[in-house]
Amino acid sequence: MTTAAPAKTQYEAIIGLETHCQLNTETKIFSDSSTQFTSDPNVHIDPVCMGMPGVLPVLNQKVLEYAVKAGLALNCQIAPYSKFDRKQYFYPDLPKNYQISQYDLPIAEHGWLEIEITDDKGKPLLDENGKARTKRIGITRLHMEEDAGKLVHGGSDRLAGSTYSLVDYNRAGVPLCEIVSEPDMRTGQEAAEYAQELRRIMLYLGVSDGNMQEGSLRCDVNVSVRPVGQEEFGVKVEIKNMNSFSAIQKAIDHEIERQIAAIKNGEKIVQETRLWEEGSQRTISMRVKEGSSDYRYFPEPDLGPIEVSSEQLEEWRSQLPELPYQKRHRYEEELGLSAYDARVLTDDRAIAEYFEATIVAKANPKLAANWIMGDISAYLNNSRKSITDLALKPETLAELIGLIEDGTISNKIGKDVLPELLETGGSAKELIEKKGLIQISDVGEIEAAIDAVLAANPNELEQYRGGKTKLLGFFVGKVMKETGGRADPKLTNQLLAKKLNG
Repeated sequence: MTTAAPAKTQYEAIIGLETHCQLNTETKIFSDSSTQFTSDPNVHIDPVCMGMPGVLPVLNQKVLEYAVKAGLALNCQIAPYSKFDRKQYFYPDLPKNYQISQYDLPIAEHGWLEIEITDDKGKPLLDENGKARTKRIGITRLHMEEDAGKLVHGGSDRLAGSTYSLVDYNRAGVPLCEIVSEPDMRTGQEAAEYAQELRRIMLYLGVSDGNMQEGSLRCDVNVSVRPVGQEEFGVKVEIKNMNSFSAIQKAIDHEIERQIAAIKNGEKIVQETRLWEEGSQRTISMRVKEGSSDYRYFPEPDLGPIEVSSEQLEEWRSQLPELPYQKRHRYEEELGLSAYDARVLTDDRAIAEYFEATIVAKANPKLAANWIMGDISAYLNNSRKSITDLALKPETLAELIGLIEDGTISNKIGKDVLPELLETGGSAKELIEKKGLIQISDVGEIEAAIDAVLAANPNELEQYRGGKTKLLGFFVGKVMKETGGRADPKLTNQLLAKKLNG
């Protein structure tokens, strides 16, 4: 009698993100010092952010506006009454020895954002209806707080091994909103998609520049694993030091593999904070958490409570733009674009608005998408320009597309004149007329060019009629050269085939 081998345990990951997003205000959250990023240390400081005795914080109203708009865009419930709290901890980059944050009454709670499920190359996977597969990620809360300063360790890139530390308080008091997700993600790819969509929303709103390199968007990841089917979560590990979406995905995927391998080897997963090392592509232990920190929160006595009236809330709600996920759905359902096209066009608000302005000017949506995603995007990448810097206006692009559609010019001529339009703008029709590039659709004129080409290439004509029909492309090219690229390609192919086979 043989005994069946025990089934291998399958594991799944439980992933949540805590994201600090710097709000794009001109001054700090509780004082009038500049928030401008600079490499010069300690130039944007004042008595309030330095925690001097006798000073009082005053809430920057723009911070409240931006936080509420971010909460609305994340489908959160906005608290009609909230407050600030003191979070006590002692660290050299925190001059007051406490941080002003929000604890039990955050400005926004219970929201969600929608991500697309993609393949390894970032292309959306499709459902049974041919639409992009999506998933909602819950948002636990969004709250306002001030940033701390920055420590620069000398003699090492980390505290361990350094011989001294310098502190830069430029960032102290810079306004942040912290966005905490539900543990709804299961893969590194889903987490990276979540972070990208969150950044995309903030950029659409104009409340943050989303610059990860300058610290405007910082993500901490919580990862645990558990056997598939088990309800109880595993031991949570926090990962820090990821400054790109690629790093988020790689760090999570590595950590999932590390935890599963440790469990299979009989090792215990400990609650700790780990750092992602980009060079070695691994996580390393930073510190072990013995238990939850006691920050001794209590209501901030120097700031009054926050009350957002229903009138103010509706005014801010009315100022929200159409959000990325809303545009993606509309482009697919109303304009008939593919999930991939919709994703690419909505990634940047300025590009989406340029595309929509082209459509308003009566351009075919699919053709407009192809031009913007193809030749125009290539030009922008090579010239390092934004689409808002283009001399080519959406109306001119629509005009160019219309000239191709009605047969005035060929697609090839459109591509030939595009570089000049991108640089100098102006009217597409006038440029084509000036250059004498209007497409030849006269049968007699095209037939004359074909006759000249056949007479000049008797050997190739004989080979074609002998069965080498692939030479058709050779003759088409010659006719197009003969006519300066202006012959109607479709008509040329028809007339040429008739003469070659006649």
